[in-house]
Amino acid sequence: MDAYLLIACVRMLDWFDHHGHICIVFELLGLSTFDFLRLNHFQPFGVEQIRRMAFQTFRAVCFLHRNQLTHTDLKPENILFVCSDCDLQHNAKTKRDERTLRSLDVKVVDFGTATFDHEHHESLVSTRHYRAPEVILDLGWNQACDVWSLGCVLMEFYLGRTLFQTHDSKEHLAMMERVLGPIPPHLLHQTRKRRYVHRERLDWDEQSSSGRYVSTHYKPLKQYMQRNSEDEQQLFDLLSSMLEFDVSRRLSLEEALWHPFFSPLRTPRHAAHHITAKPCS
Repeated sequence: MDAYLLIACVRMLDWFDHHGHICIVFELLGLSTFDFLRLNHFQPFGVEQIRRMAFQTFRAVCFLHRNQLTHTDLKPENILFVCSDCDLQHNAKTKRDERTLRSLDVKVVDFGTATFDHEHHESLVSTRHYRAPEVILDLGWNQACDVWSLGCVLMEFYLGRTLFQTHDSKEHLAMMERVLGPIPPHLLHQTRKRRYVHRERLDWDEQSSSGRYVSTHYKPLKQYMQRNSEDEQQLFDLLSSMLEFDVSRRLSLEEALWHPFFSPLRTPRHAAHHITAKPCS
């Protein structure tokens, strides 16, 4: 069966009660995408690899969204290869062995913090580096926070490193502004985190040591593009629509699956299946 016709969510095989603790048995999968990056010296994935991994991941999370669920913790550690067997080849230029995967099939795991639309939404969700601006600004969140997280994940696949590497919320917002432009004033006006705001702008000192660090190490999104190929232009167009500050303007995953970046994967068979896919009752 074609791998792309399967929803790429990890399968639960069984469960049992062990002295009052619910234990769940899942299918055995390979390394996480993060662990593979780490073992491969943080060598970035190629655009074609990103396309295939992202298509499966988007379909899996889109399946959750259709069922009124938000994952809330999407990151490379929670996207696993079905099989991480690889071939090893020595790179004389870098003087190290590099791994090439034999299969790019992936599955999304860890639904421990997944939240239904009707359930209470905790104010703080997502692992720091993949946290959407509306979560940091305490504006409330919905399924769009998953889209932001996946945008960060794709950038990490492309760069081989985390895009927003920080543990401070204000610095995190400053990094976002450096990459994506100013946070819209109406979002800063609505936030309850008033300590982040001064005169309807992010309260950020560009002359501070942190300010100089962000200015030096971050740049506008499109400047991260390494080659000006059509594939990379499409990838960065997709990313710019996913990393959108305003939730009302952010691309949904339903829309993302039909972005031109994924055109090479949408054979008539794939497209027909996507159109007829139904959420579980």
